[in-house]
Amino acid sequence: MTPALQAIDTMAKRTKSDDRKTRARPKIERPSRAEVEAAFRTIIRWTGDDPDREGLLETPARAARAYEEFFKGYDQDPVAILRKTFEETAGYDEMVVLRGVRFESHCEHHIVPIIGRAWVAYVPNGRVVGISKLARLVEVYAKRLQIQEKLTAQVADTIQEVLEPQGVAVVIKAQHHCMTTRGVHKHDTDMVTSRMTGVFRDNTATRQEFLSLID
Repeated sequence: MTPALQAIDTMAKRTKSDDRKTRARPKIERPSRAEVEAAFRTIIRWTGDDPDREGLLETPARAARAYEEFFKGYDQDPVAILRKTFEETAGYDEMVVLRGVRFESHCEHHIVPIIGRAWVAYVPNGRVVGISKLARLVEVYAKRLQIQEKLTAQVADTIQEVLEPQGVAVVIKAQHHCMTTRGVHKHDTDMVTSRMTGVFRDNTATRQEFLSLID
């Protein structure tokens, strides 16, 4: 086992789940599209450029559309994604693992990209969910302003709450542009976080089986 996976294993044994889960979009008044575009024009002026020059004339509108896509997760309900489940499992009660789910998120401290992959597993307790729903769950939470620790906990805790499986495991590996393209400029580094519940926390063999599937 690599040092990174050994660290995950140790954290799984010692830490307890006490994070508050984030669900629906906060009830805040959203600015108009015109206000957002005006804000981008201000940012362009702040950089020292002219928002009225030809190459930048449509940039505020494009940037607003891009941000709409970057943060569309606020308008989606993660719980609703997992509500449709299947009980005809022929008694299947072994691990279900979705590996290497690619995602793009944005750091809530600097609004710069977080690019990574997620490994999501659960042991069913009579119900299973379509695997695409697990990928969509990662996507919904990723398309919000995030820190990796919270993203990891949100994915795992939502699966545990909605599916009520025997246990859930989530590992995320990601590169943070807030430390690769600015600040300390440490390229080729990534961050690894994990959340384990139920049998993944309590059963060493189950946890090790899951960790062995992470590449």
